[in-house]
Amino acid sequence: MGPLWALRVAGALSVAGVLAGHDGSQRAGQPAALDAGTRGDGVGHDRGVDCREVRKRNSSERCRFVRGTPDCRLDGGFLDYLGGAFCTFPSSLLPLSVSLYALWLLYLFVILGVTAEKFFCPNLSAISTNLKLSHNVAGVTFLAFGNGAPDIFSAVVAFSDPRTAGLAVGAIFGAGIFVTTVVAGGIALVKPFAAASRPFLRDVIFYMVAVFLTFLVLYFGYITLGEALGYLGLYVFYVFTVVLCTWIHRWQRGDGPPPPGPWEPAIPTDAEEQESSGTNCGDYGEEYRPLLPYHETSLHILSTALSPLDKHKWRRKPWYWRLFKVLKVPVELVLLLTVPVVDPDKDDLNWKRPLNCLHIVTGPLLCIFTLKSGAYGLYQIQGVFPVWALVALAGSVLAIIVFVTTHNEEPPKYHCVFAFLGFLSSAMWINAAATELVNILRTLGIIFELSNTVLGLTLLAWGNSIGDTFSDLTMARQGYPRMAFSACFGGIIFNILVGVGLGCLLQMTNSQMVVKLEPDSLLVWILAGALGLSLVFSFVAVPAQCFQLGKAYGTCLILYYLVFLCVALLTEFRVIHLAAT
Repeated sequence: MGPLWALRVAGALSVAGVLAGHDGSQRAGQPAALDAGTRGDGVGHDRGVDCREVRKRNSSERCRFVRGTPDCRLDGGFLDYLGGAFCTFPSSLLPLSVSLYALWLLYLFVILGVTAEKFFCPNLSAISTNLKLSHNVAGVTFLAFGNGAPDIFSAVVAFSDPRTAGLAVGAIFGAGIFVTTVVAGGIALVKPFAAASRPFLRDVIFYMVAVFLTFLVLYFGYITLGEALGYLGLYVFYVFTVVLCTWIHRWQRGDGPPPPGPWEPAIPTDAEEQESSGTNCGDYGEEYRPLLPYHETSLHILSTALSPLDKHKWRRKPWYWRLFKVLKVPVELVLLLTVPVVDPDKDDLNWKRPLNCLHIVTGPLLCIFTLKSGAYGLYQIQGVFPVWALVALAGSVLAIIVFVTTHNEEPPKYHCVFAFLGFLSSAMWINAAATELVNILRTLGIIFELSNTVLGLTLLAWGNSIGDTFSDLTMARQGYPRMAFSACFGGIIFNILVGVGLGCLLQMTNSQMVVKLEPDSLLVWILAGALGLSLVFSFVAVPAQCFQLGKAYGTCLILYYLVFLCVALLTEFRVIHLAAT
């Protein structure tokens, strides 16, 4: 009862903070408007003509309209999608451009997934190991950040532009509904199980508090600095509660660390599969192991480390795995060239001396070329020397020093620094992919005259949640349904608290300490209400079944999501609307 009582007090204080913040928010300066509505994006906020008007123009005028309308300019990103759709392609080939954009959208999700899974998360794990964090703290901080990186970066990028704020609101709420209904229901259908009572109640209560705070922010129409910090503070309190509950559980048991459970999972990872895939001679015994010890040359280490294909695994995998691998190879090759990975589970910590020295040059270059679409990298010092050349020169000198003072066989003592470089480099890749993702979704919204909110709750939410769906369902099939079910609620708490809190906090300046959120459409309220109702249903239904979850519970959740999706689409196409007053 102690943690639940403390949570109720924290929830009351947070609500009081929201109300107090809105009482004096007007003194904090002029709010920075972020439109979370639908078709009203850009109208009535001093942004001139709405870019969605392009569909009402003649085919010959659309290119000039896109080029001359400020609302049609996509902030950030490397590609001009609107210009490509209405200027590069003739109007008769608009379906072709849309098809290409759809394929590129799917590939962006592949880039996000590969970067987060194979580069971002391993480096976060290495950092947490070097910081000597417990499994619980690492699980609700670094692991949650790694799993939610695509969602967080997409939300931050979407909040950075008033015209795409609806994408962030729709994606955060839409992913919440999808994970807590479809994924959680699918786990119950695949493997009926008994849920862990205390972790479930803790996570659901925290998530309901977060949704209620977001509902209040949308109701009042803006979020203050104190409230944005309150979101992050609530997540810190959630981490503290998880650690406290685990400590109390261990103290009650009196026999040291508990066995793996929902509060301290021991999840089988891809590293186990890789260990038996042939890379480490797992399935092949001594066949691929040299008879005599030898020292690999630097050139051989570099060529092996840059190969994203494992020929032994390739022979054993089915054709669809090979096809998907071929699609991922270009992404993995570029990432291998620019992002170092430190693996604490390997004896050599994944130390690849020639490749890691190359990372000292390519990593910083990647960072400056992805910031502001390369504007910082192309800036010239005193109008003569470009910044990218200075970074390349400094990196090359440092790489030569590291190469001369280290050996291929043994990682240096400062090898953990490469984990931080890999974390930063992979974060920049995810941010760049998220920026392109948000821009292409906004372009599709303009072409099809769809709101940002419905795009966020469908395409963006589905794309960012597809990895969690497969991993959780696979975990359930392997006999870990309680762990998968706990992951459904634990991960999305991080997404909503850090996504909204950090996304709005980064938009505040000294002159604008208030970010305005304007839910001008009925769809936003349906989205928030549906998420809250689904959480209340689980909060009541799960204890009512004595935490025994089966096919009936899973079927109800999936049917609930289908009904919600129908209502949302009918609202988007104005079949369901408010009566005119």
